[in-house]
Amino acid sequence: MTAIRRLTLQNVRSYAALDQRFDGRSVVLTGPNGSGKTNLLEAISLLSPGRGLRSARLSDVRRQGADGFGVGVSLGTDADPDETRLSIRSAPPRPERREARVDGQPASGPGAFLDHVAMSWLTPAQDRLFVEGASERRRFLDRMTLTQDRAHAQASAAYEHAMRQRNAALTGPRSPDPRLLTVLETQMAESGVAVAAARRATAAALARGYEGLREGAFPGAEVALEGFLEEGLAIRAASDVEAEFQERLANGRRRDAEAGRALTGPHRSDLHVTHTDKAQPARLCSTGEQKALLIGLVLAGAAARRDQADVPLILLLDEVAAHLDQHRRAALSDILEQLGCQAFLTGTDAELFDAWGARAQAFAVSEGTLTERG
Repeated sequence: MTAIRRLTLQNVRSYAALDQRFDGRSVVLTGPNGSGKTNLLEAISLLSPGRGLRSARLSDVRRQGADGFGVGVSLGTDADPDETRLSIRSAPPRPERREARVDGQPASGPGAFLDHVAMSWLTPAQDRLFVEGASERRRFLDRMTLTQDRAHAQASAAYEHAMRQRNAALTGPRSPDPRLLTVLETQMAESGVAVAAARRATAAALARGYEGLREGAFPGAEVALEGFLEEGLAIRAASDVEAEFQERLANGRRRDAEAGRALTGPHRSDLHVTHTDKAQPARLCSTGEQKALLIGLVLAGAAARRDQADVPLILLLDEVAAHLDQHRRAALSDILEQLGCQAFLTGTDAELFDAWGARAQAFAVSEGTLTERG
């Protein structure tokens, strides 16, 4: 199985330096709060498009007093543990930019790593995903979509870029050029429909993924997408939805100029999850049920992409076992083994991971160092 076999860190938060080998099994990291467990997961997550599992600025990731930082992983198998090397660094004169490399050669950015590895994660900050604002749910959905469709990163970036340019043109000191706005709105319509279509495909994939999970371990979930584009694609051809979106943008220029932002598009969509066994919206479920629903969604996503064997999936599960009973912890261990993907799990108590036994490589984390447990 292709997995992370080596992790190197330089000046990443609490880690002055780290060079750690892994044997391809899942990795359990335990230690007291503040020991560096989440910092390690965050470092790995930076090898993915976006701002990592904490959505932090690179200046916050950099160890205090350092000029820059670096993160590197080797992906491989037992036969070739260093088959592919991915790395990023941040250094003057552009400390807020990640310089990416694949096997030592410059890459366009972390988006290039999607050809080699996919990542999904859960953190305690996401425990309120179903009861807070739509933006966090969109981020969660788009992260899930990236594990299913590598092109989603490019479409999302193209949409955001065109939208920012249109916003600047509409709110600038000069009257906007209608021809420029038409070009930008065309780009927004094309990329926006691609974003919405990828999200819909992910929702369908999650439904398939649930069928392959151990029945009863985690609650089933029904995923619904709320948004003009996503709902339109359910009943009309993509070309028709694209044309209608472009028309809405053109007709809404004055309104968007007054608001200072685009008021319609996939950046306004939302994700709704229903606990299928109870026919109850996730936002109305208990805290424990919401946590189980989140874990189930991530596992269903992993199950849905098992046929994508060319790109391994890495799961980063921060404090995931703390709110699970013994039965669900054992089920999680069994499902991860069944899915055949490497997971990095953190917790304060080693006993929470007894169900993993020899199926995971366990480390004690203390003051930015890792010590393998016997």
